[in-house]
Amino acid sequence: MNEAIFTVNNLWILMATVLVFIMHLGFATLESGFVRKKNTVNILFKNSMILSIGLLSYCFVGFNLMYPDNPINGFFGFDGFGLSMPQGAAGAIDYADGAYTYWTDFIFQAVFAATGATIVSGAVAERMKLSSFLVFTLVFVSISYPITGFWKWGAGWLDARGFYDFAGSTLVHSVGGWAALACVLVLGARKGKYTSKGIQAIPGHSMPLATVGVFMVWFGWFGFNGGSVLSADPVGVSLVFVTTCLAAAAGAIGAFFTSYIMFKSHDLSMVLNGILGGLVGITAGADQMSPTAAIIIGAVAGVIIPISVVFFDRKLKIDDPVGATSVHLVCGIWGTLAVGLFGSLAGVGQFVEQLIGVAAIGAFTFTFAYVLITVIKLTMGIRVPEEEEIKGLDVSEHDMEAYSEMDPNYAFATAK
Repeated sequence: MNEAIFTVNNLWILMATVLVFIMHLGFATLESGFVRKKNTVNILFKNSMILSIGLLSYCFVGFNLMYPDNPINGFFGFDGFGLSMPQGAAGAIDYADGAYTYWTDFIFQAVFAATGATIVSGAVAERMKLSSFLVFTLVFVSISYPITGFWKWGAGWLDARGFYDFAGSTLVHSVGGWAALACVLVLGARKGKYTSKGIQAIPGHSMPLATVGVFMVWFGWFGFNGGSVLSADPVGVSLVFVTTCLAAAAGAIGAFFTSYIMFKSHDLSMVLNGILGGLVGITAGADQMSPTAAIIIGAVAGVIIPISVVFFDRKLKIDDPVGATSVHLVCGIWGTLAVGLFGSLAGVGQFVEQLIGVAAIGAFTFTFAYVLITVIKLTMGIRVPEEEEIKGLDVSEHDMEAYSEMDPNYAFATAK
């Protein structure tokens, strides 16, 4: 491998890592916009802790669970705790066929790892105890996410079968969506959401924040998908940029028309989630799709968003403040199955393998998350007291407010 090419490849993966890192700021911003003002600090605090817990737990446990050198079988493997870079060239130019170093491999995968718990944080917003959520995050990111990631990306049993998930429609997004669904089912809805008088809308406090967050996430997704090429291959990276961007745009258009037909209004929240749905949908096959296929996948994801949101909210009475289950779970499943419909290996056989992968990862993740959150409920409790929920978690959990109102008498005195 030419050292110059090795350097360029490695640099691109590190740049992509930075872009994925920025996505966490985007998720924090959009989630804070979609919750009420009184819970803003809480959602920002959780997102800050998720990334910190995710990086450390992936360093000590997750990386060696997800990419063991000597797996026990196709379902599980573990190389021990902590990081251990191969000596000399084995950890550098000879690592990963000269595409990147061992350290680059770790940090790129590590910023992915916390995303699943970020998805959960939005779904359980405004009523879950902070301490219980952080324990859930630690265990889920340390154990559940790496195990199912190993099944495909670590050359496990799904990889051997031919299951394909380029950058994580299932391995990252629907994994987070399944965990979110399990937590919401055990946690229950926010107070006042479902009443004897019907379903009450609980709008977020800042659509500008939510919009900025979505654009940050869209921006970061160029690294999420582009970095998953795992080299700076000019054709591969540029194709992924095109398919990613087209799917996001088509997701917005699909959600725009569908939500207007359903609600007779131009709902910004649906369009924002439509963009995210398009991004989630294309992620499994971004390197395989033509521009036309990417547009179709994104548009279908956009159509799915308002239909799914209404189904979860009104039919199943599942209270998800940010629409995480619709965006990440449902669109993640759609995007993974779309590989069998539009990808370079499209056909009945590939579609069946995609379906097997979705079902297996979904069953494991949902069961793991459901058992974990139930154990936490029985030991620590997961729901804040009713009076704290009414007051808002910013005050009850953090003793501060996101938007402090200055005492007018103090302002007058200081002005004088």
